[in-house]
Amino acid sequence: MASNRRIGTVVLAVACLAVVAGTGWSLFGKRSDSQAGTAPGETTASIGSAARSLGPSGLPIPRFVSLKAEKVNVRRGPSSDHAVSWVFNRKGMPVEIVAEFENWRRIRDSDGEEGWILQNMLSGKRTVVVAPWRQGQAMALFREARAEAGLVAKLSAGVVAEVEACNGTWCRIAAAGYDGWVEQSMLWGVYPGEAVD
Repeated sequence: MASNRRIGTVVLAVACLAVVAGTGWSLFGKRSDSQAGTAPGETTASIGSAARSLGPSGLPIPRFVSLKAEKVNVRRGPSSDHAVSWVFNRKGMPVEIVAEFENWRRIRDSDGEEGWILQNMLSGKRTVVVAPWRQGQAMALFREARAEAGLVAKLSAGVVAEVEACNGTWCRIAAAGYDGWVEQSMLWGVYPGEAVD
């Protein structure tokens, strides 16, 4: 799956001391539990009782955003001097911002891989991946936010969808010409208990 959207080999990045000092990342790229991140125009959302700190941009960290362009380079560090670790080849993919450094954002994808992207390559538009951990399976999309509601469609695991709303338990999404509700726990790109307007 990762090979379909990435070019190159993902390598473990060692952050420079300025990044370590500026973002709270350890020398090996692990973040502390107090770290989190976003892009301009991102909609505000509440995440249950989970505490999030504000990044240098004034936006909460962590936070979900999506890719603005069809091709986005992910670098080993927060500058264009750092080598490209891989390339995203799909506009609209959701990513999680986990740190900020100047106009760079450290992101995590649905596979758990991390790297740095220029902030202007990210959009505040919310998208999700349908159950990427259930490859080969299909998730039910309902007419209403309840399992007893009529079935609209079945979406294959890995489908990228636009988020229209989430109430903390269910999300209304649009994908492949279909619009309906899916259990929030079956989506990567929204937090458990998060409400999205």
